[in-house]
Amino acid sequence: MRTLGLAMKSEGTAGAEPYEGLTLIGLVCLADPLRDDIPPAIAACRAAGVRVVMITGDHAATAARIASDAGIGNDGTTVIEGRELAGLDLDHAGEETQGRLRAADVFARVAPETKLTLVSFHQQDGQIVAMTGDGVNDAPALKQADIGVAMGLRGTQVAREAADMVLKDDDFATIVEAVRQGRVIFGNIRKFIVYLMSCNLCEVLVVTLAVGADLPAPLLPLQILYLNLITDVFPAFALGLGQGDGREMHRPPRHPSEPIIGRTEWLRISGLGAAQTIATLAAFVLALFQMNLSVDQAVTVAFLTLALGQLWNVFNTRASDTQLIANDVTRNPFVWGALALCLVLIGAALWVPGLSAVLNLVAPGKDGLVLAASASLIPLFLGQAALAITVVFRQWFADQAVAR
Repeated sequence: MRTLGLAMKSEGTAGAEPYEGLTLIGLVCLADPLRDDIPPAIAACRAAGVRVVMITGDHAATAARIASDAGIGNDGTTVIEGRELAGLDLDHAGEETQGRLRAADVFARVAPETKLTLVSFHQQDGQIVAMTGDGVNDAPALKQADIGVAMGLRGTQVAREAADMVLKDDDFATIVEAVRQGRVIFGNIRKFIVYLMSCNLCEVLVVTLAVGADLPAPLLPLQILYLNLITDVFPAFALGLGQGDGREMHRPPRHPSEPIIGRTEWLRISGLGAAQTIATLAAFVLALFQMNLSVDQAVTVAFLTLALGQLWNVFNTRASDTQLIANDVTRNPFVWGALALCLVLIGAALWVPGLSAVLNLVAPGKDGLVLAASASLIPLFLGQAALAITVVFRQWFADQAVAR
């Protein structure tokens, strides 16, 4: 608190000394309380694996109290004063000094130039550092940090130009929301890449394997182009507009060097692409040799199987640790809108005379439609089964790790 003393006196002459003979009548304490949204934001950071360290010019006791009220620090708040950091040489600092710096939750009475030293220390320690600031003296630290965050309302022009991100509302909770949104966007990118690449892989494999087996081409060039225009575009756009599953801030940060498409994603792409290929070729072969349909009818069956299978494949892009029914994909209204639109366009390709003639699609009969619809569900069932098995294995490995 800021404390002010109030005093009074009565004086008969205007030229009397103003600050002599005063009588104390009271004290006034002025507090600058934390915003109500700060403690929940700090807790959200901790749950997301983001550590918050406070650097301030305030007195150590004041800083420790503010940090405690905000929830910074776990078992007590560790405070280091700026005078202990004066002249600190990181290259020659001992293990004990580095350990204290690493464990500190609050740095009080810190000079602006010390902020740059602390940012460099945490970066050398292998951390990804975001630094907030608003003054001219904060500019070097904002520039050095991996993510410099300047205040948009009270920040100086120099600080805003040195930063990577500017907070228009000067609210720490906005940073936390930006982290959440970033994780949602990254997850959406992974989803639609897995979806697109598995669908395109299937199209290549279907034609290649059929030609290699001396079978008629199950898909014609214009049919593949039509599929790419509808089943690839609209569901992929819908996945890119997802709002996440609500658990983004309960997952640990990913490693900075982790690629968008890693080993797990490549396995999913290969598995989903193979499942769609098997279902499409199986429907094509059954239509030709078991149901004795014409080549044009069998091609239509393969087209419908692949088109519908690609639509259902969108549900295989959910995270493996989400529920089967209620997940970020099924809760995305844009996904359902995209599926409805694609179903209309697929139906138009089959039953609108001009369009079906261009695509060389013919009515495959009731049995052909049932075969295509049934075969298109195979990749969905296989994909969901693979996700369930993945969860079981992860839980088993986690239990084994705990047992050790």
